Amino acid sequence: MQWALPERWDTGDGFIRWASFGAGPPLVLLHGTPFSSTIWRDIVPALAQRHTVYVWDMLGFGQSESRAEDTSLTRQTEILAALLAHWGVHAPAVIAHDVGGVVALRAMLLHGVEFSALTLINAASVTGWGDGEFFRAVQGHPDVFTMLPPWAMDSLIEAKLRSASHTGLRADALRTYLAQWTRAGGREAFVRQYAQGGEEHSEELQPLLADITIPVHVIWGVEDAWLSVDYARQLLAALPLQTRLTLMPDAGHAVQEDQPGALLVALTEWRIA
Repeated sequence: MQWALPERWDTGDGFIRWASFGAGPPLVLLHGTPFSSTIWRDIVPALAQRHTVYVWDMLGFGQSESRAEDTSLTRQTEILAALLAHWGVHAPAVIAHDVGGVVALRAMLLHGVEFSALTLINAASVTGWGDGEFFRAVQGHPDVFTMLPPWAMDSLIEAKLRSASHTGLRADALRTYLAQWTRAGGREAFVRQYAQGGEEHSEELQPLLADITIPVHVIWGVEDAWLSVDYARQLLAALPLQTRLTLMPDAGHAVQEDQPGALLVALTEWRIA
């Protein structure tokens, strides 16, 4: 699998890798955990026919620096705001997945970053996204996980990745996602970003969600084993009444992996792609 991010930018805490594709109105894609920008590889070519598409690996993820000490969602938000300034991008459309949703919402609601539209795909947002047993275990006992031998940690990470897909991750995709966590410093980075990435980063957002004025589209894989459709409806209830919800059959948490074609159709119908 070829997915290269040729550009490098120093955040002050470590470098991140990024790339842009195509030409047109700016569109920024935010990945979640435990993925990377690789998750967008199947839909970027189509999106880039109408947009300048920006992708980046968050600090601690993918091709970016893995040894940074602060990879919290609050820090990732600060990096996003600085990156947009570095790119010279104003009021982009944003598509955010998983905890990328918290990063996008923090940027918009707490940092005053302007977006033209926001799409949330199986995205952490309203209260309850950090309630899963795995999430609570890592947050409560990070030292235990860092003590695991590499073979045990690698098996755990692989199982976590596999559980994101309803149809089954392709072998090359699984290898790529695993590689970021099995490289030097990667296992520690995996534990660190979960330990630092809890709901404390989304608490401030809750009373502000209903006041969003830009168009918002919520897209959800109905077979999500991490965040159910009930959670999606909870999010919909917290957002303005005009928010659109699109449910994706035969897709789990990683909609981009399970149903990339259907996802593109949904984005196209909403005039994002």
